Amino acid sequence: MRIRMTVAMPEGSTRDGEPWPALGEEADVPTTVGAHLVAAGAAEEVPAEGPPRRRKAAAKEVTGDADGGDP
Repeated sequence: MRIRMTVAMPEGSTRDGEPWPALGEEADVPTTVGAHLVAAGAAEEVPAEGPPRRRKAAAKEVTGDADGGDP
């Protein structure tokens, strides 16, 4: 899981022997670690690269006569 740090970890703190990324930096971490950091508000998930997802268009509300003309 790719995360972006939203807080600065205390100076000298490490994760698996490596320093934590600085505030605003991104890192790849195991999913369980990333999910915990996101839930705690210490990081945000970075969306996976690839084509942007398309949202389904919301159904349009029909008002008045079904043909759209004046009543």
